[in-house]
Amino acid sequence: MDGKLQSKRAGGDERLDAIFHALSDRTRRALLTRLASGPAMVTELAEPFAMTRIAVAKHLRVLEGAGLVSRSVEGRVHRCSMDAGPLREAERWLGEYRAFWTDKLESLARFTETNTATRTRRGK
Repeated sequence: MDGKLQSKRAGGDERLDAIFHALSDRTRRALLTRLASGPAMVTELAEPFAMTRIAVAKHLRVLEGAGLVSRSVEGRVHRCSMDAGPLREAERWLGEYRAFWTDKLESLARFTETNTATRTRRGK
């Protein structure tokens, strides 16, 4: 494989690792859900959670590292915004497997329907 292609693939894999790692935590997913409705200050984001602002800030840094959140600072006010771009990248990767799983699920449905019809004819 070409060295540039391997390097590009490795970089893409590292980005996907960071994205899926960020999404693997329910608190971070909840933060993204909140930010999907618009930008918010870190203090606003921390309110619904039974954790310190420092803990929330750590979660936000993971999201920032994955490119899912950006932060602007105005004096002492830190305002966070969501960036959906990395989610599109993850969706593209998942889309590569959509046909595979669709085929498997359709095969399972056919098997189940055939098996159910056979059992019904036998009176079981």
